[in-house]
Amino acid sequence: MRKLIALSFLIAGSALAAPLLINGAGATFPFPLYSKWFGEYQKTHKDAQFNYQSIGSGGGIKQITARTVDFGASDAPMSDAEIAAAPGIMHIPTVLGAVAVVYNGLPAGLKLSPEALADLFLGKITKWNDARIAMLNPGMKLPDVAVTIAHRSDGSGTTAVFTDYLGKVSSEWKSKVGVGKAVKWPVGLGGKGNEGVTGLCKSTPGALGYVELAYASQNKLTMASLRNADGEFVAPSIASTSAAAAGVTLPADFRVSITNAKGKASYPISAFTYILLYKDQADAAKGRALTQFLWWATHEGQVVAGPLDYAPLPAAVVSKVETALRTIMVQGRSALAAN
Repeated sequence: MRKLIALSFLIAGSALAAPLLINGAGATFPFPLYSKWFGEYQKTHKDAQFNYQSIGSGGGIKQITARTVDFGASDAPMSDAEIAAAPGIMHIPTVLGAVAVVYNGLPAGLKLSPEALADLFLGKITKWNDARIAMLNPGMKLPDVAVTIAHRSDGSGTTAVFTDYLGKVSSEWKSKVGVGKAVKWPVGLGGKGNEGVTGLCKSTPGALGYVELAYASQNKLTMASLRNADGEFVAPSIASTSAAAAGVTLPADFRVSITNAKGKASYPISAFTYILLYKDQADAAKGRALTQFLWWATHEGQVVAGPLDYAPLPAAVVSKVETALRTIMVQGRSALAAN
């Protein structure tokens, strides 16, 4: 679980020329989808080889900033300071995802309020039969079992999204712990990647953690419903993730938070996930191939998202992505036109 997960799909090249090697690194959040995308893309595009290291958003941002990879991936938008260190960097949203709150050893159907969730991760609620949990779940048999918090140990966009939410709903969390890809956790055990937290939650009775919805679904983890900004308890799903983005106005650079979004059907810990690349591509062949892949991913590739528990991009977002992709340049020309 703690080892880096490498994703390498060989798109078979012709006998005359080896395929291009396009390297990427970053978020574990979209790893199941990106894995599927590369496999599907290779069926019709035989001139590129993608190697993706699922190392967490923080690592992806560091590597694309240092230009040791051709693209990075992050679930959280880069900060102003991070962008200043990487002039010309672009964010391309690929899909929407949800951060599921998962647990082990309790009945299905657990409901949590924002206040209770913050208190659990602050270490202020230490037993599952605490009165504050019981009040939200009348009739549920709650065990007299210690809560074991499972959190990320690496720099993580999933953590950034999760703590962004907690910072919005709990002033104590914001002042004592803060928001970001890596924070000093008050309590709990750390796991590397969504994979590591998934493993901790599966193996630890009484565990409570946060992972991307695809990991929760594929590993059959039990997920809590959270009380959203409109007072409704909502479980993570494709529909509730899409609802969270419905009323959001995207800025030109796509950097936006949609946690704690209004709307009765909105799941409160939802987010875009991004591919990071430079507007001016130094390698013309790679720049063309990467831009063409991103066009495919944000169009034909969207049909793959739903079955893997990601929400496809809304049509209005796709239109803005098209505009952004046309601005990626190779040798002074649009990468999409420079064939």
